[in-house]
Amino acid sequence: MATLALIIFLITYAGIIFTRLPGLNIDRPSAAFFGAVSMIVFGILSFEESISAIDFNTIALLLGMMMLIAVLEIDGFFLLISETTITLAKTPKQLLLLIIFVTGISSAFLVNDAVVLLFTPVVIAICKGTKRQPLPYLIAEIMASNSGSALTITGNPQNILIGIQSNFAFGQFMLYMFPIAFGSLLIIFFTIKFFFKNEFANSDRLICTLEKEEWNYASMKFSIPIFILVIVAFFFSKEFHVSYPVIALSGGSLVLLLGKIKPSKVIKEIDWVLLLFFASLFIVVSGIEKYELLDPLIYHFKMNATFSGILSLHGLSLVLSQIVSNVPFVILMNPMLKPLHDNLLWLALASSSTLAGNFTIIGAMANLIVIEIAKKQGIQIKFFQFLKLGAIITFFSFVLSISLIYIYTKW
Repeated sequence: MATLALIIFLITYAGIIFTRLPGLNIDRPSAAFFGAVSMIVFGILSFEESISAIDFNTIALLLGMMMLIAVLEIDGFFLLISETTITLAKTPKQLLLLIIFVTGISSAFLVNDAVVLLFTPVVIAICKGTKRQPLPYLIAEIMASNSGSALTITGNPQNILIGIQSNFAFGQFMLYMFPIAFGSLLIIFFTIKFFFKNEFANSDRLICTLEKEEWNYASMKFSIPIFILVIVAFFFSKEFHVSYPVIALSGGSLVLLLGKIKPSKVIKEIDWVLLLFFASLFIVVSGIEKYELLDPLIYHFKMNATFSGILSLHGLSLVLSQIVSNVPFVILMNPMLKPLHDNLLWLALASSSTLAGNFTIIGAMANLIVIEIAKKQGIQIKFFQFLKLGAIITFFSFVLSISLIYIYTKW
Protein backbone atom coordinates (compact mmCIF):
# COMPACT_ATOMS: atom_id res chain seq x y z
CA MET A 1 0.00 0.00 0.00
CA ALA A 2 2.87 2.36 0.76
CA THR A 3 4.24 1.93 -2.78
CA LEU A 4 0.79 2.51 -4.29
CA ALA A 5 0.34 5.65 -2.18
CA LEU A 6 3.70 6.95 -3.40
CA ILE A 7 2.80 6.23 -7.05
CA ILE A 8 -0.52 8.12 -6.75
CA PHE A 9 1.28 11.01 -5.07
CA LEU A 10 3.93 11.19 -7.82
CA ILE A 11 1.33 11.01 -10.60
CA THR A 12 -0.70 13.79 -8.93
CA TYR A 13 2.25 16.11 -8.51
CA ALA A 14 3.44 15.29 -12.05
CA GLY A 15 0.05 16.51 -13.27
CA ILE A 16 0.51 19.71 -11.26
CA ILE A 17 4.05 20.15 -12.63
CA PHE A 18 3.01 19.84 -16.26
CA THR A 19 0.39 22.55 -15.83
CA ARG A 20 3.30 24.90 -15.11
CA LEU A 21 4.61 24.41 -18.66
CA PRO A 22 3.31 26.68 -21.43
CA GLY A 23 1.21 25.14 -24.19
CA LEU A 24 -0.22 22.30 -22.11
CA ASN A 25 -3.87 22.28 -21.18
CA ILE A 26 -3.75 20.21 -17.98
CA ASP A 27 -5.73 21.61 -15.10
CA ARG A 28 -4.03 21.62 -11.66
CA PRO A 29 -7.24 21.26 -9.59
CA SER A 30 -8.37 18.30 -11.73
CA ALA A 31 -4.96 16.62 -11.28
CA ALA A 32 -5.20 17.09 -7.50
CA PHE A 33 -8.83 15.92 -7.43
CA PHE A 34 -7.90 12.80 -9.41
CA GLY A 35 -5.16 12.05 -6.87
CA ALA A 36 -7.53 12.52 -3.92
CA VAL A 37 -10.19 10.23 -5.42
CA SER A 38 -7.51 7.64 -6.29
CA MET A 39 -6.35 7.55 -2.67
CA ILE A 40 -9.90 6.55 -1.69
CA VAL A 41 -10.67 4.21 -4.63
CA PHE A 42 -7.47 2.19 -4.17
CA GLY A 43 -7.97 1.91 -0.41
CA ILE A 44 -5.05 4.06 0.71
CA LEU A 45 -7.49 6.14 2.76
CA SER A 46 -11.05 5.36 3.77
CA PHE A 47 -13.68 7.96 2.88
CA GLU A 48 -13.84 8.98 6.56
CA GLU A 49 -10.04 9.32 6.73
CA SER A 50 -10.01 11.48 3.60
CA ILE A 51 -12.61 13.84 5.05
CA SER A 52 -10.61 14.06 8.29
CA ALA A 53 -7.48 14.86 6.26
CA ILE A 54 -9.00 18.10 4.95
CA ASP A 55 -8.02 21.09 7.06
CA PHE A 56 -11.40 22.81 7.25
CA ASN A 57 -9.92 25.66 9.30
CA THR A 58 -7.84 26.67 6.28
CA ILE A 59 -10.79 26.18 3.89
CA ALA A 60 -13.04 28.29 6.14
CA LEU A 61 -10.51 31.11 6.47
CA LEU A 62 -10.05 31.18 2.69
CA LEU A 63 -13.81 31.15 2.12
CA GLY A 64 -14.44 34.03 4.52
CA MET A 65 -11.70 36.17 2.98
CA MET A 66 -12.96 35.38 -0.53
CA MET A 67 -16.44 36.65 0.41
CA LEU A 68 -15.03 39.92 1.75
CA ILE A 69 -12.74 40.44 -1.23
CA ALA A 70 -15.49 39.57 -3.73
CA VAL A 71 -17.74 42.30 -2.30
CA LEU A 72 -14.91 44.87 -2.23
CA GLU A 73 -14.08 43.96 -5.83
CA ILE A 74 -17.68 44.38 -7.03
CA ASP A 75 -17.94 47.66 -5.10
CA GLY A 76 -14.96 49.00 -7.06
CA PHE A 77 -12.80 49.41 -3.96
CA PHE A 78 -9.65 48.00 -5.62
CA LEU A 79 -9.88 50.36 -8.57
CA LEU A 80 -10.64 53.28 -6.27
CA ILE A 81 -7.49 52.87 -4.17
CA SER A 82 -5.29 52.08 -7.19
CA GLU A 83 -6.44 55.03 -9.29
CA THR A 84 -6.53 57.63 -6.52
CA THR A 85 -3.15 56.59 -5.10
CA ILE A 86 -1.07 55.79 -8.18
CA THR A 87 -2.16 58.96 -10.01
CA LEU A 88 -0.54 61.00 -7.22
CA ALA A 89 2.83 60.29 -8.83
CA LYS A 90 4.55 63.35 -10.32
CA THR A 91 7.66 61.67 -11.82
CA PRO A 92 8.51 58.18 -13.22
CA LYS A 93 10.44 57.31 -10.03
CA GLN A 94 7.47 58.31 -7.88
CA LEU A 95 5.18 56.26 -10.09
CA LEU A 96 7.42 53.20 -9.69
CA LEU A 97 7.65 53.69 -5.93
CA LEU A 98 3.89 54.11 -5.56
CA ILE A 99 3.10 51.07 -7.71
CA ILE A 100 5.47 48.95 -5.60
CA PHE A 101 4.23 50.08 -2.19
CA VAL A 102 0.52 50.42 -3.02
CA THR A 103 0.55 46.94 -4.59
CA GLY A 104 2.65 45.48 -1.76
CA ILE A 105 0.55 46.90 1.09
CA SER A 106 -2.74 46.05 -0.65
CA SER A 107 -1.53 42.49 -1.28
CA ALA A 108 -0.73 42.07 2.42
CA PHE A 109 -4.38 42.51 3.41
CA LEU A 110 -6.43 41.80 0.29
CA VAL A 111 -4.78 38.61 -1.10
CA ASN A 112 -2.30 39.28 -3.90
CA ASP A 113 -4.00 37.41 -6.75
CA ALA A 114 -7.11 39.61 -6.47
CA VAL A 115 -4.99 42.77 -6.19
CA VAL A 116 -3.01 42.24 -9.41
CA LEU A 117 -6.12 41.12 -11.28
CA LEU A 118 -7.67 44.54 -10.73
CA PHE A 119 -4.58 46.76 -10.49
CA THR A 120 -2.94 45.63 -13.76
CA PRO A 121 -5.38 47.32 -16.20
CA VAL A 122 -4.99 50.56 -14.20
CA VAL A 123 -1.18 50.38 -14.32
CA ILE A 124 -1.28 49.77 -18.09
CA ALA A 125 -3.74 52.66 -18.57
CA ILE A 126 -1.47 54.99 -16.55
CA CYS A 127 1.60 53.98 -18.59
CA LYS A 128 -0.26 54.56 -21.86
CA GLY A 129 -1.68 57.85 -20.61
CA THR A 130 1.75 59.14 -19.60
CA LYS A 131 3.55 57.54 -22.59
CA ARG A 132 5.80 55.50 -20.31
CA GLN A 133 7.24 52.05 -21.07
CA PRO A 134 4.88 49.66 -19.20
CA LEU A 135 7.35 46.78 -18.75
CA PRO A 136 9.26 47.97 -15.63
CA TYR A 137 6.06 49.01 -13.88
CA LEU A 138 4.30 45.69 -14.59
CA ILE A 139 7.30 43.65 -13.41
CA ALA A 140 7.44 45.86 -10.31
CA GLU A 141 3.74 45.21 -9.68
CA ILE A 142 4.19 41.43 -10.01
CA MET A 143 7.13 41.26 -7.63
CA ALA A 144 5.66 43.72 -5.13
CA SER A 145 2.44 41.70 -4.95
CA ASN A 146 4.44 38.60 -3.99
CA SER A 147 6.79 40.31 -1.53
CA GLY A 148 4.04 42.42 0.04
CA SER A 149 1.76 39.42 0.53
CA ALA A 150 4.42 37.86 2.78
CA LEU A 151 3.66 40.49 5.42
CA THR A 152 0.49 38.96 6.89
CA ILE A 153 -1.17 35.62 7.49
CA THR A 154 -3.98 36.57 5.07
CA GLY A 155 -1.71 37.90 2.30
CA ASN A 156 -1.78 34.77 0.16
CA PRO A 157 -3.19 31.20 0.25
CA GLN A 158 0.02 29.57 1.49
CA ASN A 159 0.33 32.05 4.38
CA ILE A 160 -3.29 31.32 5.32
CA LEU A 161 -2.39 27.63 5.65
CA ILE A 162 0.75 28.44 7.66
CA GLY A 163 -1.19 30.85 9.90
CA ILE A 164 -3.64 28.08 10.79
CA GLN A 165 -0.96 25.43 11.44
CA SER A 166 1.47 27.60 13.41
CA ASN A 167 0.92 29.30 16.76
CA PHE A 168 1.55 32.81 15.48
CA ALA A 169 -0.70 35.65 16.55
CA PHE A 170 -1.63 37.90 13.61
CA GLY A 171 0.35 40.86 14.95
CA GLN A 172 3.34 38.74 15.94
CA PHE A 173 3.60 37.22 12.45
CA MET A 174 3.33 40.68 10.91
CA LEU A 175 6.02 42.06 13.23
CA TYR A 176 8.47 39.31 12.26
CA MET A 177 7.71 39.63 8.55
CA PHE A 178 7.69 43.43 8.31
CA PRO A 179 11.47 43.95 7.83
CA ILE A 180 11.58 41.07 5.32
CA ALA A 181 8.62 42.31 3.26
CA PHE A 182 9.61 45.99 3.47
CA GLY A 183 13.25 45.23 2.65
CA SER A 184 12.19 43.11 -0.33
CA LEU A 185 10.03 45.97 -1.68
CA LEU A 186 13.04 48.29 -1.49
CA ILE A 187 15.18 45.69 -3.28
CA ILE A 188 12.58 45.57 -6.06
CA PHE A 189 12.58 49.37 -6.39
CA PHE A 190 16.35 49.79 -6.63
CA THR A 191 16.84 46.75 -8.91
CA ILE A 192 14.23 47.86 -11.44
CA LYS A 193 15.47 51.45 -11.32
CA PHE A 194 19.00 50.16 -12.07
CA PHE A 195 18.01 47.88 -14.96
CA PHE A 196 15.74 50.44 -16.61
CA LYS A 197 18.03 53.46 -16.27
CA ASN A 198 16.70 55.19 -19.37
CA GLU A 199 13.12 55.03 -18.10
CA PHE A 200 14.00 56.69 -14.79
CA ALA A 201 16.90 58.91 -15.88
CA ASN A 202 14.79 62.06 -16.13
CA SER A 203 12.36 63.64 -13.71
CA ASP A 204 9.82 64.85 -16.25
CA ARG A 205 6.49 65.69 -14.70
CA LEU A 206 3.83 63.08 -15.41
CA ILE A 207 0.42 64.16 -16.59
CA CYS A 208 -2.19 61.43 -16.61
CA THR A 209 -5.95 61.59 -17.00
CA LEU A 210 -7.94 58.41 -16.46
CA GLU A 211 -11.57 57.80 -17.14
CA LYS A 212 -13.43 57.95 -13.85
CA GLU A 213 -15.09 54.71 -12.86
CA GLU A 214 -18.38 54.40 -11.05
CA TRP A 215 -17.93 53.32 -7.43
CA ASN A 216 -20.66 51.70 -5.36
CA TYR A 217 -20.39 54.02 -2.35
CA ALA A 218 -23.70 52.77 -0.91
CA SER A 219 -22.23 49.28 -0.55
CA MET A 220 -18.76 50.49 0.49
CA LYS A 221 -20.29 52.17 3.54
CA PHE A 222 -20.83 48.65 4.87
CA SER A 223 -18.15 46.52 3.18
CA ILE A 224 -15.12 48.68 4.08
CA PRO A 225 -15.95 49.00 7.84
CA ILE A 226 -16.64 45.24 7.99
CA PHE A 227 -13.30 44.50 6.31
CA ILE A 228 -11.46 46.83 8.71
CA LEU A 229 -13.27 45.22 11.65
CA VAL A 230 -12.14 41.77 10.48
CA ILE A 231 -8.48 42.88 10.24
CA VAL A 232 -8.65 44.45 13.71
CA ALA A 233 -10.27 41.26 15.06
CA PHE A 234 -7.38 39.22 13.61
CA PHE A 235 -4.95 41.25 15.74
CA PHE A 236 -6.90 40.46 18.93
CA SER A 237 -7.94 36.90 18.12
CA LYS A 238 -5.60 35.35 20.72
CA GLU A 239 -6.78 37.67 23.49
CA PHE A 240 -10.46 36.92 22.85
CA HIS A 241 -9.86 33.22 22.02
CA VAL A 242 -11.57 33.48 18.64
CA SER A 243 -10.02 31.62 15.70
CA TYR A 244 -9.12 33.22 12.39
CA PRO A 245 -11.67 31.12 10.43
CA VAL A 246 -14.53 32.21 12.73
CA ILE A 247 -13.55 35.87 12.33
CA ALA A 248 -13.31 35.57 8.52
CA LEU A 249 -16.62 33.70 8.22
CA SER A 250 -18.31 36.22 10.51
CA GLY A 251 -17.06 39.04 8.28
CA GLY A 252 -18.23 37.16 5.20
CA SER A 253 -21.71 36.60 6.63
CA LEU A 254 -22.02 40.25 7.71
CA VAL A 255 -21.01 41.57 4.30
CA LEU A 256 -23.58 39.29 2.64
CA LEU A 257 -26.33 40.50 4.97
CA LEU A 258 -25.50 44.21 5.18
CA GLY A 259 -23.80 44.91 1.86
CA LYS A 260 -25.74 46.22 -1.11
CA ILE A 261 -24.57 43.44 -3.45
CA LYS A 262 -26.83 40.47 -4.16
CA PRO A 263 -25.49 37.46 -2.19
CA SER A 264 -25.86 35.23 -5.28
CA LYS A 265 -23.52 37.56 -7.21
CA VAL A 266 -20.95 37.42 -4.41
CA ILE A 267 -21.11 33.63 -4.16
CA LYS A 268 -20.48 33.33 -7.93
CA GLU A 269 -17.25 35.31 -7.49
CA ILE A 270 -15.80 32.89 -4.91
CA ASP A 271 -12.98 30.74 -6.26
CA TRP A 272 -14.55 27.36 -5.50
CA VAL A 273 -11.96 25.65 -7.70
CA LEU A 274 -9.14 26.86 -5.41
CA LEU A 275 -10.99 25.45 -2.38
CA LEU A 276 -11.36 22.11 -4.18
CA PHE A 277 -7.66 22.24 -5.05
CA PHE A 278 -6.71 22.75 -1.39
CA ALA A 279 -9.04 20.00 -0.13
CA SER A 280 -7.76 17.53 -2.73
CA LEU A 281 -4.10 18.20 -1.92
CA PHE A 282 -4.75 17.69 1.80
CA ILE A 283 -6.08 14.21 0.99
CA VAL A 284 -3.22 13.31 -1.37
CA VAL A 285 -0.54 14.35 1.13
CA SER A 286 -2.37 12.56 3.94
CA GLY A 287 -2.14 9.35 1.91
CA ILE A 288 1.66 9.35 1.92
CA GLU A 289 1.78 10.66 5.49
CA LYS A 290 -0.25 7.64 6.67
CA TYR A 291 2.49 5.27 5.56
CA GLU A 292 5.26 7.40 7.14
CA LEU A 293 6.85 8.20 3.78
CA LEU A 294 7.69 11.71 4.98
CA ASP A 295 9.43 10.61 8.19
CA PRO A 296 13.01 11.02 6.84
CA LEU A 297 12.31 14.66 5.99
CA ILE A 298 10.59 15.25 9.33
CA TYR A 299 13.72 13.88 11.04
CA HIS A 300 15.92 16.19 8.92
CA PHE A 301 14.06 19.31 10.03
CA LYS A 302 13.92 18.08 13.63
CA MET A 303 17.69 17.73 13.72
CA ASN A 304 18.31 20.99 11.84
CA ALA A 305 15.82 23.38 13.38
CA THR A 306 18.16 26.38 13.25
CA PHE A 307 20.30 27.70 10.39
CA SER A 308 20.49 24.47 8.37
CA GLY A 309 16.71 24.00 8.53
CA ILE A 310 16.07 27.63 7.53
CA LEU A 311 18.52 27.29 4.63
CA SER A 312 16.96 23.98 3.52
CA LEU A 313 13.46 25.49 3.45
CA HIS A 314 14.64 28.41 1.34
CA GLY A 315 16.42 26.07 -1.07
CA LEU A 316 13.42 23.75 -1.40
CA SER A 317 11.07 26.71 -1.83
CA LEU A 318 13.20 28.20 -4.59
CA VAL A 319 13.17 24.98 -6.61
CA LEU A 320 9.74 23.50 -5.90
CA SER A 321 7.80 26.77 -6.14
CA GLN A 322 8.89 26.96 -9.78
CA ILE A 323 7.94 23.33 -10.42
CA VAL A 324 4.69 22.70 -8.53
CA SER A 325 3.87 26.27 -7.35
CA ASN A 326 3.97 27.48 -3.76
CA VAL A 327 0.56 26.25 -2.56
CA PRO A 328 1.13 22.52 -3.33
CA PHE A 329 4.65 22.86 -1.93
CA VAL A 330 3.44 24.33 1.38
CA ILE A 331 0.72 21.69 1.74
CA LEU A 332 3.40 19.02 1.21
CA MET A 333 5.59 20.62 3.90
CA ASN A 334 2.69 20.84 6.38
CA PRO A 335 2.98 17.31 7.84
CA MET A 336 6.76 17.64 8.02
CA LEU A 337 6.81 20.83 10.11
CA LYS A 338 3.63 20.32 12.16
CA PRO A 339 5.14 17.72 14.59
CA LEU A 340 8.10 20.00 15.33
CA HIS A 341 6.07 22.88 16.87
CA ASP A 342 8.72 25.36 15.69
CA ASN A 343 7.23 28.71 14.74
CA LEU A 344 10.42 30.01 13.17
CA LEU A 345 10.49 27.14 10.68
CA TRP A 346 6.91 28.05 9.76
CA LEU A 347 8.09 31.64 9.36
CA ALA A 348 10.94 30.50 7.11
CA LEU A 349 8.46 28.51 5.01
CA ALA A 350 6.07 31.48 4.70
CA SER A 351 8.84 33.86 3.73
CA SER A 352 10.72 31.59 1.33
CA SER A 353 7.69 30.12 -0.47
CA THR A 354 6.32 33.62 -1.10
CA LEU A 355 9.58 35.35 -2.09
CA ALA A 356 10.47 32.43 -4.38
CA GLY A 357 7.50 33.46 -6.51
CA ASN A 358 9.62 36.33 -7.86
CA PHE A 359 12.26 34.06 -9.39
CA THR A 360 10.49 33.14 -12.66
CA ILE A 361 7.24 34.01 -14.44
CA ILE A 362 5.80 30.64 -13.38
CA GLY A 363 6.81 31.04 -9.73
CA ALA A 364 3.41 32.31 -8.54
CA MET A 365 -0.15 32.67 -9.80
CA ALA A 366 0.01 36.49 -9.54
CA ASN A 367 2.83 36.47 -12.13
CA LEU A 368 0.72 34.57 -14.66
CA ILE A 369 -2.33 36.79 -14.06
CA VAL A 370 -0.40 39.99 -14.86
CA ILE A 371 1.37 38.43 -17.85
CA GLU A 372 -1.93 37.24 -19.39
CA ILE A 373 -3.63 40.63 -18.91
CA ALA A 374 -0.59 42.42 -20.38
CA LYS A 375 -0.50 40.00 -23.34
CA LYS A 376 -4.11 40.88 -24.24
CA GLN A 377 -3.03 44.54 -24.31
CA GLY A 378 -0.15 43.75 -26.68
CA ILE A 379 2.55 43.89 -23.96
CA GLN A 380 4.88 40.90 -23.79
CA ILE A 381 6.89 39.97 -20.72
CA LYS A 382 9.48 37.42 -21.84
CA PHE A 383 10.67 34.54 -19.66
CA PHE A 384 14.40 35.39 -19.62
CA GLN A 385 13.69 39.11 -19.40
CA PHE A 386 11.79 38.44 -16.18
CA LEU A 387 14.36 35.88 -14.96
CA LYS A 388 17.22 38.39 -15.19
CA LEU A 389 15.48 40.67 -12.72
CA GLY A 390 13.82 37.89 -10.73
CA ALA A 391 17.09 36.07 -10.00
CA ILE A 392 18.72 39.20 -8.54
CA ILE A 393 15.67 40.28 -6.53
CA THR A 394 15.07 36.75 -5.21
CA PHE A 395 18.75 36.31 -4.26
CA PHE A 396 18.93 39.50 -2.19
CA SER A 397 15.45 38.93 -0.71
CA PHE A 398 16.50 35.40 0.32
CA VAL A 399 19.72 36.70 1.90
CA LEU A 400 17.64 39.18 3.89
CA SER A 401 15.06 36.54 4.86
CA ILE A 402 17.59 33.90 5.93
CA SER A 403 19.65 36.42 7.91
CA LEU A 404 16.69 37.91 9.78
CA ILE A 405 15.01 34.60 10.60
CA TYR A 406 18.33 33.23 11.87
CA ILE A 407 18.69 36.36 14.05
CA TYR A 408 15.17 35.71 15.39
CA THR A 409 16.30 32.24 16.55
CA LYS A 410 18.90 33.89 18.77
CA TRP A 411 16.36 36.08 20.58
